[in-house]
Amino acid sequence: MIGLLLLSLLLFGAAAALAVRALALTRVGAADRLEQIQAYGVSAAADEEGAGWSIRKPVSLLAERIGRRASDLLNFDEGPLRVELMSAGLYSISAPTFLGYRVLALALLPPFMAFIAIAAGSTPAVIPIVVAFAALLGWAGPQIVLRRVAERRQNAIEFALPELIDLLVVTVEAGLAFSGSIQVASERMRGPLGDELRLTLQEQRMGLSVNEALSNMLGRCNTPSMRSFVRSIIQGETLGVSIGTIMRNLAIEMRKRRRQAAEERAQKAPIKILFPLVFLIFPAMFIVLLYPAVHSFGDALSGV
Repeated sequence: MIGLLLLSLLLFGAAAALAVRALALTRVGAADRLEQIQAYGVSAAADEEGAGWSIRKPVSLLAERIGRRASDLLNFDEGPLRVELMSAGLYSISAPTFLGYRVLALALLPPFMAFIAIAAGSTPAVIPIVVAFAALLGWAGPQIVLRRVAERRQNAIEFALPELIDLLVVTVEAGLAFSGSIQVASERMRGPLGDELRLTLQEQRMGLSVNEALSNMLGRCNTPSMRSFVRSIIQGETLGVSIGTIMRNLAIEMRKRRRQAAEERAQKAPIKILFPLVFLIFPAMFIVLLYPAVHSFGDALSGV
């Protein structure tokens, strides 16, 4: 019975993780992002006519209402959560909606797991442990997944930034203005960095200046390389320094930073491999190498 309970917990946890991951990795186009542009301080009316019915809409509305009520009751600060959502690329999910999802998971997951535990015939002492674990998973699980997705996306942006700078150097030295270079780069770049460039261009078309749009991009992608990039561009635009020279120096600096990060990960590899080496590889090697000798020694002793 305990084995069935553990298997049920494992399968449900895997299904919940996959569902949250599918929700987190959903990419939205520029038109969908404009519907949520109020997060940047500009109101926009969403035109939902002809959009079709989906079960996600009523669930999202319910989560938003619950999240707003919970935010008012708990005096919850939505600023850090909004930054994490934007860092993860989830522009279509507001902070109250995500908080509502956490509250729903906290409310629904413990009874469900308690039902599974009772159906599996668990002892009364095990059920409170299962309920407590389910409550912890329902409340903290979405936040942990969100942070991992945001961290992975920030790392992808950090890794792709030198290629963007090389492309900007080529286009700027070919005679394009910086805004035109960003336009060309947004058409060529893929992945999270390309999405951020296209969102930056959308903000410029809505009336923001280049410096303001770049500052907003820095707020969404606050990585060391992005900070160097945005601050250098703003200073260059302010002081009238050649953008091409700035870009070349930035490319050299960021490649050095990428090399240092790779060396740091390489130095951490022996420590990370220590656990599987000691607990997984060495026991198997000892069994293969020592078992024949131990078996022969036992046979010799039994013969005596």
